[in-house]
Amino acid sequence: MAKPVCRDPILNQDLLPQVGAASALRAACQCTAGSVRSLLTLMAMLTLLTTGIARAATVPVVIDVSKRQAVIEEVPVTGTVTSPRVARLSTEVAGLVSEVLVDAGARVDAGAALVRFDDTLAALAVDAAEAAITGAREELADARRRLKDAERLVSSRGIAETEVEARRSEVRADVANLNLRDAELRREQERLRRHVIKAPFPGVISRKLTEAGEWVAPGDQVLELIADQGLRIDFQVPQAYFPRIDSRTRVELRLDALPDRRLDAVIGEVVPVSDPSARSFLMRVYPGEDDLPLTPGMSASGLLRLATGSDAVVVSRDALLRHPDGRITLWVLEADGESVTVSERLVKTGLAFDGRVVVTEGLDAGVRVVVEGNEALRPGQSVTVREVR
Repeated sequence: MAKPVCRDPILNQDLLPQVGAASALRAACQCTAGSVRSLLTLMAMLTLLTTGIARAATVPVVIDVSKRQAVIEEVPVTGTVTSPRVARLSTEVAGLVSEVLVDAGARVDAGAALVRFDDTLAALAVDAAEAAITGAREELADARRRLKDAERLVSSRGIAETEVEARRSEVRADVANLNLRDAELRREQERLRRHVIKAPFPGVISRKLTEAGEWVAPGDQVLELIADQGLRIDFQVPQAYFPRIDSRTRVELRLDALPDRRLDAVIGEVVPVSDPSARSFLMRVYPGEDDLPLTPGMSASGLLRLATGSDAVVVSRDALLRHPDGRITLWVLEADGESVTVSERLVKTGLAFDGRVVVTEGLDAGVRVVVEGNEALRPGQSVTVREVR
């Protein structure tokens, strides 16, 4: 006779075999009780598992609200820091360089001596001119004395009137000679002064082009001086934007020396001459802050903010998901009683500015969209709002 076997349907194992009628009855009771316990255990496990899945399916997200606002077109441009004054200094007189008083990189004040030339001959010419003017003064004094004597004698008819007039003419000639000698002295003094090259404005010596012992002629460059104050940034802007730029246009600057800062700037000049080779025009801007670490020749980037005259629905750029097939989607919140779920929207976009993107199709203003935690959402998935931007 086969032994009665009770098999646990949950644990998939045989209970202890029993024999006989009484034993069979006891085995049946034990089998039923074991099955009930197993079913209760399974139900408890399923409840915990379902609760865990439900909790895991509720994703915390950060949301933003789409809104309608004026659209700004941002145009990136690149430029160069330039100086308002650059001078390639040269001599006005030919001569031998006796001393170069500065080197490249030196900061100088206006009027500071930079280069001296051998002025021996020029100094001698000044001495000669001073001697000549001294002689001219003595001749004039003597002529005036003799004229005074003649005028005293003419009243007693001791001298002819023509002689008096001749002495007057001599005085006038001596006055003219004195003026000539005075002009010659000033000329030689000026020539001596030009044997020293001085800084026409404060700045920095950028290049040294001569050394002591070299002979230079008028027009030969000896130094290059660059003003390091009042620096500006020159941008070449595509000619298509020329009608939309004026002194009120906002410009943001970003410098290589300050990569983490955005600086405001104002447009100073717009040169209305297009470069035919680049189809661009010059826009000169000035930083809104002083004491910035700028040097002439430094590169800079800018962002023009041009008003378009229109408004549109915009969302945070973080809300948009770009797919390999070219689709652009975002997730919007759907409220159904106490539960909050998400659904996916296909949208079309336009201009981007200020961290926001224009949505031309697929979204209205006032819609709640997910901006964080949207990477792995599924349609209909429950979410909890962690933060609202």
